[in-house]
Amino acid sequence: CALPICLASVRRLPDLDRDHGGVLRGVVALREGLAMRRALAQAAPRVLRVLELPALLAVPVIMVATAAAGLDVTAGLTLAVAVLAVGLLFASFEASRPPLRQLMPTAVLAATAAAGRVLFAPIPDVKPVSAIAIVAGAALGRRSGFVVGAVAALVSNFFFGQGSWTPWQMYAWGLVGYLGGVLSDHGALERAWALYAWGFVSALMYGAILNGYYVLGFVRPLTWPSVVAAYAAGAPLDIVHGIATAGFLAVIWLPWGRAIRRVVAKYDLATR
Repeated sequence: CALPICLASVRRLPDLDRDHGGVLRGVVALREGLAMRRALAQAAPRVLRVLELPALLAVPVIMVATAAAGLDVTAGLTLAVAVLAVGLLFASFEASRPPLRQLMPTAVLAATAAAGRVLFAPIPDVKPVSAIAIVAGAALGRRSGFVVGAVAALVSNFFFGQGSWTPWQMYAWGLVGYLGGVLSDHGALERAWALYAWGFVSALMYGAILNGYYVLGFVRPLTWPSVVAAYAAGAPLDIVHGIATAGFLAVIWLPWGRAIRRVVAKYDLATR
């Protein structure tokens, strides 16, 4: 009786070999998949860093190009590009894997900027958001500067009201903080006059972007006189915003910057 059992076992050996080979191939495929995922995870931050500036520059380029071409879908197309740019910058910040001790000052500055905007609501265009975003970009890095400006716009609009303007405000204030970080990296904000000049110019840039959103979305017919009239109407408020931003920087740049840099040095934070 034992002989038939032995013969059956011998006949099953090739099947066992095939099963063993399938398991090995599965293990190899799993290892290759994990290795590919690790490679993609390591490459993603570098790719997103490379795409940051093109994404930010694409918004004004698309605005000008679509307006010049007279496309009927100009407002929707430019809004989609702005949303994509904001999303890519948030993804780049997330891919950099900031530690909790870096996330905390970023979140605190964003909340402070949002609260400051609400606090100064009775005074038109006197808002500390641009100044705080610049300080964040200079002290914590350009991506943190962008996040502070964008999150401050989003959160404060729960008080002022959400709408199609929210992504534009997120993009514009985020860009102010991002460029503040870039300028700081190159030592351009070390002199007081340069800092205050950037504060003033950054407010004009913010105004130019928001006025562009208004022109592309609501001004019809879109002609040079109508565009000039729209920008001229917003110029006084943009100038007030610029003066206020320079004033806020004069108050908070040294004490806030010094405090944040102490945190950066203490915990050895990678801010760039």
